[in-house]
Amino acid sequence: MNFRKGRAREELEINLIPFIDVLLVIVIFLMVTTTYSKFTALQITLPTANAEKALEQPFELNVAVDAQGRYAVNNVQVAARDAAGLARELQSAVQQANVGNADGGAKPDPVVIVNADALATHQSVINVLEAARTAGFAKVTFAAQTGSGK
Repeated sequence: MNFRKGRAREELEINLIPFIDVLLVIVIFLMVTTTYSKFTALQITLPTANAEKALEQPFELNVAVDAQGRYAVNNVQVAARDAAGLARELQSAVQQANVGNADGGAKPDPVVIVNADALATHQSVINVLEAARTAGFAKVTFAAQTGSGK
């Protein structure tokens, strides 16, 4: 029912200009209030040590592990393939070093250095750690190469 006979109806339309203005204000507000997380390195100052170098180098047992899972103790390949056999080989290497010691005294607790190939299995490296624990050697470290070799 059109009670206004002389006037034509105006088409309704949405005025987009004020809508765009409001959206731009909201976008600017969000940009100003948003915090952008930036991953930065920790700014730390490392401690310095003024101690002199050790006069006596500790006794080292070098255990090499190749990609096929074979072991070598002090550059001598051993037949052991499990942790128990490798522990016996480590103990015999320490006994041989003590026999060959010039001053006749027993060498202190050795440092076991694990030189593992990059393609060596995780299990073969764990066998070395288990062998060192079984043999009673508490000091174990890993040798690594600096930089990329490729």
